[in-house]
Amino acid sequence: MKLSTKLTLFITGSKLVIVLLFVLALPFLVKQIASEYTNYTLKQQRKKVLDIVKKNGTDYYFQGEDNYGSYTMLKEEFIALLPVESSLSMDTIKNSQRLIERDTLNYRVLSYTFKDKNKNYLLEIGKTTASINQYNKPLQRFALYVLIILIGLTILIDLTFIRVLIRPLAKIIKTKLINRKFPFKDGQKRVQTSTTDFKYLDESLILLMSQINEAFYKEREFTSNASHELMTPISILQNKMENLLTDETLDEPSSMAIIEMMKTVDRLKNITKSLLLISRIENEQYIRKEQVKPLLLFNEIVEEISHRLEEKHIQIFINVSAEAILEGVNKDLLFQLFFNLIHNAIKFNRNNGEIFITDNYLNNGTYEIMITDTGIGIPKADLPFVFNRFMKTNLEGDVGYGLGLAIVKSIAMYHQIQINVQSEIGEGTTFKIVFPAMY
Repeated sequence: MKLSTKLTLFITGSKLVIVLLFVLALPFLVKQIASEYTNYTLKQQRKKVLDIVKKNGTDYYFQGEDNYGSYTMLKEEFIALLPVESSLSMDTIKNSQRLIERDTLNYRVLSYTFKDKNKNYLLEIGKTTASINQYNKPLQRFALYVLIILIGLTILIDLTFIRVLIRPLAKIIKTKLINRKFPFKDGQKRVQTSTTDFKYLDESLILLMSQINEAFYKEREFTSNASHELMTPISILQNKMENLLTDETLDEPSSMAIIEMMKTVDRLKNITKSLLLISRIENEQYIRKEQVKPLLLFNEIVEEISHRLEEKHIQIFINVSAEAILEGVNKDLLFQLFFNLIHNAIKFNRNNGEIFITDNYLNNGTYEIMITDTGIGIPKADLPFVFNRFMKTNLEGDVGYGLGLAIVKSIAMYHQIQINVQSEIGEGTTFKIVFPAMY
């Protein structure tokens, strides 16, 4: 899972948890807010009453009566003022019941004692709890809507910030890791970022890629130089052995020994030539500007290798479109690629076996050639390594993989060709060569 996805899921999940907790706590919070607001309102009303008493005296309310009481039409609020004992002192706000015109109602009542002209008075101001709670549900809905909107905005802001934050990381992955072809030919540019961790990662990857490139080019240079230098002493050794065979005084056992040595030297020479070919391909010393018809190429290969087909009585069937043309390729290299594959299809085939060569245009515009044989097959454990240099296996004594398939892989990479192999033991092997759409 991507880092951005994980961060998005975490942020969204945490916000949902906050919403859930808020919804659970919302009734209590609203009730507390309503209660506190009611207390504040009652205190404000008390202040107004006391200001009037201070200015006009208690007679303003009593008007000749012993006490004063008043309530609204719906009995939602009331105010009461009466003289009390001088020892009584109160300053409370609490819920209590009051009997008003034979109705017992629940009120939140502020009770407060004060003195005026050396007399002690009790002031009570009340508000019904029903009128207080009637706004609870609308307040809860309003608070919930505001919370959801705020959560949505914060999620959008967080997601935007995450995208901006990890954009350098995505660029590092895209430019340094995804679909990179080795060797890394283009210069490694640093990704602009203010995040120290991303800078360190980018610089570490650039350093690592440079070291890999350097090691690769050194290996390639060594292979090229070694292969080239080995050709001269091998040729000299081969010529000296040929001269020795012309000596009339040489006995038969010595002649046989020299012939065996010449076979070994010849094998060494072929290996060196193959390594040199691979090195030249990797160094891009071949021009890819030719136009090749696969059908004609296969006919040339079959004509050259026909004696091998006859030796094992193998039939080859070519079903390749005569109109198919490959543009911008190197004919000699493609000849070598298909020659090696067909050579292997013969070498590892059974007597009286068959080889099938077919082609096909895929929906995405690519062109595919398949070479299938009825040979002994390749073990599944060996399939990932068949293109490795000097990789060999031995199923029935005469089977092995050397530099032939390594040359095939190098040619394929040079032409940006995709090559896949499928095989079953005892049933045969299929090589699929897929040319990109530009061909």
